[in-house]
Amino acid sequence: MRPLIIALLAATLAAPLAAAAPRTAASAEPSWKKAAAEIAARKATPGADARAKNVILFIGDGMGITTVTAARIFEAQQRAKAAGGKPAGFEGGEENLLSFEQFPARALVKTYNTNAQVPDSAGTASAITTGTKTGIGVLGMLPGQGPEACATPEKLPATLGELARDRGLGVGIVTTTRITHATPAAMFAHEPFRDWEAYDRDYPSDARKSGCRDIADQLIRFRGADVVLGGGLQKFRPEGRGGTRDDGRDLIAEWQTANPQGRFVDGAAAFRALKPADRGPVFGLFNANHLDFSFDADRAKEPSLAEMATFAVRKLQAKGGGYVLMVEGGRIDHAHHLSNAYRALDETVEFARAIEAVTKLVDPRDTLILVTADHSHVFTMAGYPPRGNDILGFLRPIPGGEGRGAQDAQGNMLDQLGRPVPTLGYANGPLEVRAGGKTLSSTKAPTDPDYLQPKTFLFGSETHGGDDVALYGIGPGSALVSGTLEQNSIFHIMVSALGWR
Repeated sequence: MRPLIIALLAATLAAPLAAAAPRTAASAEPSWKKAAAEIAARKATPGADARAKNVILFIGDGMGITTVTAARIFEAQQRAKAAGGKPAGFEGGEENLLSFEQFPARALVKTYNTNAQVPDSAGTASAITTGTKTGIGVLGMLPGQGPEACATPEKLPATLGELARDRGLGVGIVTTTRITHATPAAMFAHEPFRDWEAYDRDYPSDARKSGCRDIADQLIRFRGADVVLGGGLQKFRPEGRGGTRDDGRDLIAEWQTANPQGRFVDGAAAFRALKPADRGPVFGLFNANHLDFSFDADRAKEPSLAEMATFAVRKLQAKGGGYVLMVEGGRIDHAHHLSNAYRALDETVEFARAIEAVTKLVDPRDTLILVTADHSHVFTMAGYPPRGNDILGFLRPIPGGEGRGAQDAQGNMLDQLGRPVPTLGYANGPLEVRAGGKTLSSTKAPTDPDYLQPKTFLFGSETHGGDDVALYGIGPGSALVSGTLEQNSIFHIMVSALGWR
């Protein structure tokens, strides 16, 4: 990928344009003003005023820095195993880089919510898509706004998707989760509680008196999305017809009525038969719930993230004009919640492949690409393993180095309780879970894809972390990616690059 990156680097500067962030209901919020000031302070950086025609935002849900580090090693080691040996130049995998790590601009991003040191995906994704921070579990609402705010939509902060649509740009949303899940929903939805994805058991009947429309309903009412791909079909179908909705509505049928030239697809074969140049929007939902983990997926039924993302780009390019596209690798987060490092790293590698595929499709002179995470996880990589040690394996002593305690018959280092210790672990999480029809357990071998890493404290689900995440950028406007940023500053980078007033 290095020649591609060199070409991208040579073409990042575009014609300068003085730009100001758009005014929305969020403009008076203190966190908006702080973020706007952070970006204004970077305006003197060469290339900071470069204009982008298009913006592609990649969000690796839960992809903290430890995840990136472990995934780059995992990718290289898996590639070596597949090749049946160590390729030329292979030193253990540590020297590897994921596709987006080669982008020239990078920064650290603070992820806290307005009411939480350790955030969730709704509050963090809303920061990225509205330009202002908000509370944990809240989508597209200002701090302090509750269900009553649904009655006054003009007082809600505009989302990135809404702003792009209102300016005549193409809009795309791609995810491996339910399309109504927190991160993709942040592109278009306003909801005081992220779980109100549909009129079903997760949206209590008494709460519906608030007048807040469920997220699935908001999506089909969101006029302007050219391509929407992901999972979550059950949130759009009524009970008894493959869905969970208790209001009797079939939102897919409603969407098709409202978009007579549009195409709805729910399988990989129908999706692959689509032509990006055909007129009308595309709506694809390929699983009743989230898409399967890549490791477990049947590609005859579900397209990969790279397939969905590249189709979305081609669709938006064929429409003409500029566009804004958000692509989420959402199941990194879910594997971490299981404390299953294998699938978390495998999902991260799939995410990196999608980024590489998309990068090859776009013109580096007019497209800003940003890659970030919404938050991290309590995921650790520790214990002094030697160079080239299997990233999924137990700790072993460094050859020729000083001994570090007792070892078992296989040469694995033991802790003070006589247990072998893997390199990867979690601060909390479950001992055993059922996922995808399988039992994932801490009793399996650490290199088994169904192994759950050890954890210090036992919870039913592993939790997010509160540490900073990374932001990577390339293309016009990426010069603004530097230092340590508030998370909502990412929004201001995008609108500055687009030249929105």
